[in-house]
Amino acid sequence: MNENIEHGIDEEEVVLESKKKESKQQEAIRLVKQAKSIVKEADQMSLECKLLLDDDLVAYKDTKLNLKEKGFDTCEALLEYMGYRSTDDEAEEVTVVFEGNTTEEFISIKEVFSGKFTAVLSALIVGGVTAAGMVYLATEKLGITLSIDKIPSPEIRESILSWFSTLVGVEANMLVGASIFGVSVLTAMVIVYMLRVILKTNSNLHTAIKQFDEAGVYAENKTDCKEEMDKVDAHMKEVIKTFRTYEILFNEQQGKLQRIVHIEGQKEQATDYHDKSYAEIRETKKLLSSIKDFMAISISKDGKLSEESVLRLEKLKTQMDNMIEKLY
Repeated sequence: MNENIEHGIDEEEVVLESKKKESKQQEAIRLVKQAKSIVKEADQMSLECKLLLDDDLVAYKDTKLNLKEKGFDTCEALLEYMGYRSTDDEAEEVTVVFEGNTTEEFISIKEVFSGKFTAVLSALIVGGVTAAGMVYLATEKLGITLSIDKIPSPEIRESILSWFSTLVGVEANMLVGASIFGVSVLTAMVIVYMLRVILKTNSNLHTAIKQFDEAGVYAENKTDCKEEMDKVDAHMKEVIKTFRTYEILFNEQQGKLQRIVHIEGQKEQATDYHDKSYAEIRETKKLLSSIKDFMAISISKDGKLSEESVLRLEKLKTQMDNMIEKLY
C-alpha cells in the first residue's frame, strides 16, 4: 500500500490539487475509485496474513502431535508407572490456538451516479406541470373551458398562445405568445434539471469524500491487525521451533526412564528409586509440566498475541536451556 493511502496527508494534498482541474462529479468518481482500491489492498493484505496464520496453525498442530507421539505421552505413562505422584493441578489443554478478532469489520464502497437520468425525468414532469399550469391560467383569463376528452380546435389553441404575448405588454400575437410559452416551459425544465444535477453532484462529492475517509480508517485498522498477526506468526514459529527441541529432549528422557525401569524395576513410589534416578524422574516431570502449562492457554486473545503465551514460552525456553546445559 503506497504512502498516500497509508498516511492520508499526502492524499489530501492530491485531492485538493485535483479540485482545481476536475469537476465535482469527476472528483467524486476518482475518490470512489481510490477508496475501492484502498479497501481491496487492505483486504488482500489481511487475507494473506490469515492464510499465513492458517499455515502456522497446521504446522503447530503437526509439531504438537509429533511431540506427544514421540516422547511426551510415553514419558508421562512411564512416570505414572514409576509411581510418581504430583501435587500440581493438571492443566487442561486448549484446543483453539488462534482466536481471530470477533469484531471483524467490513466496508462496502458505493458507486456515485451523475443523476442526469432522474434529472431529465424531473425536468419533463416539471415541464408538463408548467405547461398545464400556463394553459389553465390562459383559459381562465380568456373564459375558455377545455375538455379533456378532445383536442382543442386550432382557433382555441391560437387564442391561448396569443394571450401569452399580453404578459409582456404586446398585443395578442400567436408567434410571440408561443415563444413566451415555450421559453417559460423550457426555462422551468432547465432550472429543475440543473438544480437536480447540482444537488446530486454535491451529494456525490460528499459521499465520495466520506467513503474515502472511511476507507483510510479501514486500511489503518487492517494495518494494525496485520501487525498483530505478524506478531502471532513470529510467536508461533518460535513455539514450533521450541517444540521440536522438546521432542528431542523427551526422546532422551524416555530412554533414561526406560533404562531405570529395566534396571531397578517398578516401585510403589518414585522416591523409592535411586537418588540419581529420582532426579531424572523430577527433571522429566518439569519438562512435562512446562509443556502442559503452555498448551493450557490460547496463543492469541481478541485478535492479539497473548502476553501470557509470550511469558509461558519464555518459561518453556528457560526450562529447555537449563536441561541442555545439564547435558554438557
